[in-house]
Amino acid sequence: MKKITILILCALALVVKVAAQQNSVGVFEGHGDVGNPVLQGNTVYNTADQTYLLSAAGKNVWAKQDQFQFAWKKIKGDFIIKATVHFIGNGVAGHRKLGVMVRDKLTTDSRYIDGTFHGGLPLNTSMQYRQTDGDSTGQLLVAAIHPTEIEFERNGNIFTFSATTSGENYKSVTKEIELNEEAYVGIYLCSHVDSVIEKAIFSNVRVIIPPAKNYKPYTDYIGSHLEVMDVATGLRKILYSAPNSLQAPNWTPDNKNLLYSSEGLLYKYNLKTGSVEKINTGAADDLNNDHVLSMDGKMLGISNHLGGKSTIFILPATGSDKPEQITSDTLIPSYLHGWSPDKKRLIFTGLRNKQWDIWAIDIATKKETALTNDITLDDGAEYTPDGKWIYFNSVRTGTMKIWRMKPDGSNPEQVTFDESNDWFPHISPDGKWIVYISFSKDLDPTTHPFYQKTYIRILPVNGGAPKNIAYVYGGQGTINVPSWSPDSKQIAFISNTQIK
Repeated sequence: MKKITILILCALALVVKVAAQQNSVGVFEGHGDVGNPVLQGNTVYNTADQTYLLSAAGKNVWAKQDQFQFAWKKIKGDFIIKATVHFIGNGVAGHRKLGVMVRDKLTTDSRYIDGTFHGGLPLNTSMQYRQTDGDSTGQLLVAAIHPTEIEFERNGNIFTFSATTSGENYKSVTKEIELNEEAYVGIYLCSHVDSVIEKAIFSNVRVIIPPAKNYKPYTDYIGSHLEVMDVATGLRKILYSAPNSLQAPNWTPDNKNLLYSSEGLLYKYNLKTGSVEKINTGAADDLNNDHVLSMDGKMLGISNHLGGKSTIFILPATGSDKPEQITSDTLIPSYLHGWSPDKKRLIFTGLRNKQWDIWAIDIATKKETALTNDITLDDGAEYTPDGKWIYFNSVRTGTMKIWRMKPDGSNPEQVTFDESNDWFPHISPDGKWIVYISFSKDLDPTTHPFYQKTYIRILPVNGGAPKNIAYVYGGQGTINVPSWSPDSKQIAFISNTQIK
């Protein structure tokens, strides 16, 4: 009888452990300890700031057996997973580890590959892997010291681990390894001392399913997250998600709403209630993502396709049945980007004289004035709050870079100088900062690319070095329009993933 009771208790313990592993947490389907450490770990999701607190013991993730806490979801096919990470406290062992892992099974000796950051060893950020069940672990070092930003990507059986400290660009290593097409993907922590519990915070966790490799831009869209970020801390929060394309959030000056475009229409997200409401734009119902509020928030400018040509209209920010047409639809396209602080002029990118330049138009007279005259693309123009400068992006040097000029188009000056392609400069309401999006140097700078790994960068208006403040999967529609909060402390943007 005693033996039967023990067997029943063991069976119940196993059921409890398996059930615990299946409990969903945040974006993950389950969590639990792998390898049966002496001390039990845990994963706790904070819904307020969307962070994950992992606690774990475990001897190691190495050699032929692993012990660690794992928050996971099963993913079939390609993915990207990103996170901002840090250990809590100084720790006991220099080899305590955290990271992102892809694993065939939840057994201690399973085949796997991960991206790992060792807490006390400055030169031991690495990709670790076990090529067959029960095999010894191998590793590839990454040239990143005590990283705070990590990213792990699967492309077939090619895996890439990228890491860096906040503000810098990723450093990467790549490894080919055969794993199941559907695998356990998630974040993990190991103390490296079986009798010690360590803790770590994972924030800005994003599990990204990219589009199909043969997707057609402007035809095939994936889902969207509407996000806000505290610029000082880097903490991001997803406010709203949709399975279709949301683009270009614009923060209202009264700090009540975010405006965004979707499928030719304009919507308002209420920051207090989380409700979404369509904005009435009348017959202008084929909008692109070039919508801009006047600096006082009372008027709204939109670019609407009229007869297949992007044409600029204005209307009250509350909506209207009859928006006022500003540019002529007999001219080749006009794409709105900014209001002058006095609301008397709009600036836009227009195709005139067989080239794309930045133009100003007087709202009262409808008279257009060319501010640039260059055979290469000039785009994304925006006034500073004091009206003394217009910032824009231009490919006149061969790479898309940020520039500025006087309101009459004089005194053009280049602002960014590195190898990346930089788009859409937005000036903070207090006039101190420029935020913009940067793409790889390998992209065609005359395009507006969707679904890329990008950096959102910040730069002091008075000069200085730019730094990365967000590592985002997005592109076209991520941050096309002015998106600063009124107090200049937050920005809004769109990130992308397939959402079922």
